[in-house]
Amino acid sequence: MILLTNIITICACVYLLSGPSILNILFYPFSKKHLCVKVSDYIVKRSSPLLFAILKCYKHFKLSFSKENFDKLPEQFMIICNHQSLFDIPIFFCFMPEHNVRFVAKDNLARHIPLVSEMLRSHEHCMIPRKGGAATAMRTMEKFSERVLEKGQIPVIFPEGTRSKDGTLGKFYSAGFRKISEATNLPVVVCCLDGGYKVNDLRHIMENISHVDYKVKILKIYDAPSSKEEQVKILEESRELMQKQLDEWRGNE
Repeated sequence: MILLTNIITICACVYLLSGPSILNILFYPFSKKHLCVKVSDYIVKRSSPLLFAILKCYKHFKLSFSKENFDKLPEQFMIICNHQSLFDIPIFFCFMPEHNVRFVAKDNLARHIPLVSEMLRSHEHCMIPRKGGAATAMRTMEKFSERVLEKGQIPVIFPEGTRSKDGTLGKFYSAGFRKISEATNLPVVVCCLDGGYKVNDLRHIMENISHVDYKVKILKIYDAPSSKEEQVKILEESRELMQKQLDEWRGNE
């Protein structure tokens, strides 16, 4: 029975995702600003929710979204959140469907990942080059900041810089957050998520997908920081808030 369910789930996911993935690969070389954007919009608005609906139906995958503080969100803001899995990206699409979220991520995600890579590039997410050093990264984030302000988008930053393999909250790095904060002068919304570390690679997806309760919650909303000291304070307090929330969630399991 488990084998049959696994086969049905895989077939349903492949059927759902293969079409948009192929179209984006075909369209990107000659229509990355038009057709590819339309397909990417479909992936964000339709494919992501349907994917989790399939996983919920056949594998009991759970999404626990807290809507607390949603009514207090400003018109435009930036998000900082902990990072556990590639699922974090489509999770945020579903958590904030009315907002055009854009992620700061390493540029290796923008190559050779079906469905994901062309979507990230056509939607102009911030792809930080692995080569080129800090100066190149800062210029990339500055251009990204100009785009999100111009288009009213919501930048999402993972200050850990990489995915946590075991769910432990890692060290927070301030450079990216400070650069985008200075360039956009946006309020800061602190979010916390948990559950993604259980499905952070292909092996764990196959093993643990039936045992995941993906939680996401807004913890606090800060006014736009006006100084380096305020930026540092927000980052330090945010990490403390996230750790407290993770402890609370896991204590209730």
